[in-house]
Amino acid sequence: MRLGSSIRRRRFRSDGRFRWPGRKRWLSLGPINLSRDATVVSVSVLVFGLVFGYLVTTRLLFPLPPRPRDLFEVPDVRGLDRAVALEMIERAGIGAAVTDSFRHPTALKGEVLGQTPLAGQLSTATNTVALTVSLGAVRRPVPDVVRLGLSSARTVLEASGFIVVVDTLIAELPPGQVVEVLPSAGTEVDLPMEVIVLVSTGPPLVPMPLLLGLQQGNAEVLLDSLGFELAPIETLVRYVRDQGRVVRQFPPPDSLVAPRSRVTLVVGRRSSGRRGIRN
Repeated sequence: MRLGSSIRRRRFRSDGRFRWPGRKRWLSLGPINLSRDATVVSVSVLVFGLVFGYLVTTRLLFPLPPRPRDLFEVPDVRGLDRAVALEMIERAGIGAAVTDSFRHPTALKGEVLGQTPLAGQLSTATNTVALTVSLGAVRRPVPDVVRLGLSSARTVLEASGFIVVVDTLIAELPPGQVVEVLPSAGTEVDLPMEVIVLVSTGPPLVPMPLLLGLQQGNAEVLLDSLGFELAPIETLVRYVRDQGRVVRQFPPPDSLVAPRSRVTLVVGRRSSGRRGIRN
């Protein structure tokens, strides 16, 4: 037997397929996707290389220069009071000054509205941080619009910077006229400011008393005590009954009328006078 033929027989199985000698079982792990594994490895190596290169470049080759000793970080003082902001900036080693101011509808007087340079920027001790400060809201007295119509009063108030809120109440003034303004006229307030305008709905209505059957004199006294205005007396001929008594009235009894309304009485008479009414 030749040695070569013996080695060849060991390397081929009985089915004719090639078999490596000494192959171990742990190598039989199933099919392996070489393309996917190679991509993952390549990406990992690339990311690692970028991170490593960045660190080497920024930390070893080109490190950030140290901050100069004469540069200071500007603090954020917006919204603080003027005195507090100036003190904070000076403690940071920088000068500060108020260079601008204006009226602001919501910011309190002395509140810092802006700064230059901005917070977080670097500045030298010789530079000055410029501050813009609020002078507070605009102050203006409430205009006097009492006895004006609602439309005219609203125009005056809104043109002066006020916000108008309308309410109504019963008053002696004619309907639609302004009775009162809250805050009262002349009060100096900050703008924008809400003012309540109280508008008259007219005087309260009162019931008309029953005058029928009363003597003329008694009816006149009662109307005068209630504040009504008496129209000239009219007469109606009565031959037997109701002479000198109220036989008709206008407005009618129990109707609701305004105070000081005009009342007309018709009184019975024995004979019709110049203003008499014949029944």
